[in-house]
Amino acid sequence: MTTPRSTSGSGAEDRHVPVLLQRCVDLLAPALAEPGSVLVDCTLGMGGHTEAVLEQVPTARVVGIDRDPQAIALASQRLARFGDRFQAVHAVYDEIGDVIAGLGLPSVQGVLMDLGVSSLQIDESERGFSYAQDAPLDMRMDTTTGLTAADVLNTYDERELTRILREYGEERFAQRIARAVVRRREVEPWTRSAPLVDLVRANIPAATRKTGGNPAKRTFQALRIEVNGELEVLERAVPAAVEALAVGGRIVVESYQSLEDRIVKRELARGATSSAPPGLPVEPETHKPYLRLLVRGAEEAPAEELERNPRSASVRLRAAERLRPTPDHLRHRPRGENKP
Repeated sequence: MTTPRSTSGSGAEDRHVPVLLQRCVDLLAPALAEPGSVLVDCTLGMGGHTEAVLEQVPTARVVGIDRDPQAIALASQRLARFGDRFQAVHAVYDEIGDVIAGLGLPSVQGVLMDLGVSSLQIDESERGFSYAQDAPLDMRMDTTTGLTAADVLNTYDERELTRILREYGEERFAQRIARAVVRRREVEPWTRSAPLVDLVRANIPAATRKTGGNPAKRTFQALRIEVNGELEVLERAVPAAVEALAVGGRIVVESYQSLEDRIVKRELARGATSSAPPGLPVEPETHKPYLRLLVRGAEEAPAEELERNPRSASVRLRAAERLRPTPDHLRHRPRGENKP
């Protein structure tokens, strides 16, 4: 997640300010001290966090994953000066296990996830992520594949639209908005964002619209999450990232809304908690925690960062270090099998 700057510059460094940049580097650096250590930046974006790691930790290499081909291109240009210390991979970050295996790596020493939508996606009006400007209703992070937001609005039934708005946008007026979306598409199909913003505003009571910013924010968030399968990807990605870590490796995750943070918190707490039944006189080795939490709760941005980087207001940072391999009884099973 980043904060937009002027888009007059052509380079990635001119277009964003990474959130909690130095804090992320400081948390990851101890795990990257050995020569040849590898960090996987699971959400490469325009490469701000990766650039800082490569500059400040000369022993580290970085593998940058992103599903957005445009982000890959911009970040690769920005980071070309680091030569073979940086490698970009076009993938979704829940594929981290396959990515590192494909590079011949048994494990890695660091993993960074900076969740949510990037400045690149917000700034490019034709991507349709921003409710502040009229654009085609796309919202795909990877524009080469998948349903668009317009497809969702034009094909999902009222019940499913209500569920998405309620669960992913935490929208109180989800049913009212969904009903209006269906009614309008019977007259004209959804293609652009401005009519959607107007419809949402018209279906939220005036008293409620007085606070909380643009009333369309929650609807756009919900559509973006649905289009990109963000929460399902994150549910798979966090345990996969933990399994990719070598002993002594560290994971840092920045979330920007409660649904994301809940998933991250649950998975890291799972590894940092003994799995032994209560009351045992001696804790079996296989039940001891395999993660150590590195921050107390979820860290927020300090006042000085909030001042210069307004979008950092919603960040919640969590981090952990791997203490030992995951016990067999706590490993996540492949999809389709029962989880422990």
